[in-house]
Amino acid sequence: MKISVTGLGIICAIGNDASQVLDSLKNKESGIRPIKYLRSKHVELPVGEVQLSNQQMKDMLGIEGDGPVSRTSLMGAIAIRQALAQAGLGGLEGKRVALISGTTVGGMDITEQYFERMKTDDSLLYLPGSNECGRSTVEMASYAGLKDVQTCTISTACSSALNSIILGSEMLQRDEVDVVIAGGSESLSKFHLNGFNTLMILDKERCRPFDDTRAGLNLGEGAAFVVLQKDADNTLAYVSGYGNRCDAFHQTASSENGQGAFLAMSDALTMANLKPSDIQYVNAHGTGTPNNDISESQALKRVFGESLPEISSTKAFTGHTTSASGSIEAVMCILAMQEGFTPANLGWANPIEGGIVPTMGREGVRLDNVVCNSFGFGGNDSSLILSRSTGGFSAPSKEYEVKEISRQSVDSVEQLPALKEFVTPMESRRMGKLMKAAHLASFRASREAGIECPDAIITATSRGMLEISQQFLDDIVVNDEELLKPTLFMQSTHNTISSAIAIRTKCHGYNITYSHSDESLDWALRDARRLIQTGKARTVLVGSFDESTPYFASFAQRSGETVPPEIQALSIILTRNED
Repeated sequence: MKISVTGLGIICAIGNDASQVLDSLKNKESGIRPIKYLRSKHVELPVGEVQLSNQQMKDMLGIEGDGPVSRTSLMGAIAIRQALAQAGLGGLEGKRVALISGTTVGGMDITEQYFERMKTDDSLLYLPGSNECGRSTVEMASYAGLKDVQTCTISTACSSALNSIILGSEMLQRDEVDVVIAGGSESLSKFHLNGFNTLMILDKERCRPFDDTRAGLNLGEGAAFVVLQKDADNTLAYVSGYGNRCDAFHQTASSENGQGAFLAMSDALTMANLKPSDIQYVNAHGTGTPNNDISESQALKRVFGESLPEISSTKAFTGHTTSASGSIEAVMCILAMQEGFTPANLGWANPIEGGIVPTMGREGVRLDNVVCNSFGFGGNDSSLILSRSTGGFSAPSKEYEVKEISRQSVDSVEQLPALKEFVTPMESRRMGKLMKAAHLASFRASREAGIECPDAIITATSRGMLEISQQFLDDIVVNDEELLKPTLFMQSTHNTISSAIAIRTKCHGYNITYSHSDESLDWALRDARRLIQTGKARTVLVGSFDESTPYFASFAQRSGETVPPEIQALSIILTRNED
């Protein structure tokens, strides 16, 4: 079976469709500019904004009314429509279709605008869920005109969109769907901008990936989606291999030798049955931060040795579009393959000691196999190989049965002191309630199963680290975007728990977080069973973790909904049935 890309759609700082993006790439025109649409005081920070207002995008999509709509949903719907139009499916009736999107902040751009008013204005009760990742995916489907489709949301920070393409490919291989629309969307927000600013990794000039003078990244926004089908005739490129691994090193930094990145790229090559010498181009993660660029350089050298292919980062074109970067850059890779060129690494002039020397762009190049890398906070590292042709995927020689061997839950704060069995008081003091509950449930389940380190860690969460996120929003308001706490932002991403457990258990295996409202756990369990059935993992730790706060609970109470419990933590160990 071959997994074909039959349609693509993209909107970002260098273009509102694939044709515009292609022109900008070939003409080496960057989209990094002063802030125009984001309402932030940090005008000193250049960004990669989509050059359309919310109203212009609503008009493009035919959305009536003056109600607030997140840029995440608007950009995503535009890219989805473009991808479907190119695929030329002629209607989706009778087909099993899935829309899989990756995002981290969802509709946070709307939530933060109304954050203070929501505390007292009952007319805004519908808004507290605006930043839920799953809601943005459902809105995209609606605005793009999709009906009766499965929707799924992945939130693994900056590798989210690439993991969406990986999941879609897996579902097609298993004949779970006929058509997949996969990618990601992420809008700029004060939450994101201030968060990265607290980490002191934003450059006040255009970023310079892999350059010795690099001083950080520029944030960007955008969306890209691809249509995936089995054995299609109108193929733009084939998905030939992929890898998802965890660096298991630090919540925001990469290891010196880039272990997670090395493992992800190695897995992708093995799956594609390709040698390193078969790769002509790598679209690097290449953020322009001192840590990422040297770590990724080391990983690339470990994979390719002294015979490096052409390598570049396109983030000086678009900014770092975070959760959407994987699909945006995958689309760029396909455009480069079709047009026979390598995108330039803008801004590079001075080599890093021990780093790679990127390409400054070249025309007339035949690209048969390209690698696209996306690495996220928590060491969520993923790599995708796109090919001009491929031998296709083979069915596993044996399908394994799955059994549950352990299940543990924590549903009250009174249980949390028991965490001292597993972590020191100092470590515990650094954790919020949900993090404590997740660790306690996970360690108890692992102990009962007799497993120190699972092969994979899969997490489900509807709202993520809600208490931490709320504290950071309060911090932004009270301190007027100044002197904010970096630890709050570091712990706010939805995949924080999954990666924290991986770091503690030193699990370098598959790591993913699903954030799709009440369906999150179902998606996580489906993925875990798929891994085991296909022999890609023997044991998988699945967790479902959510929390509420007094502030969030007040919305539910005022709107007549069931007030959610303060914490909910469930951990399950699934394994291969060897009987």
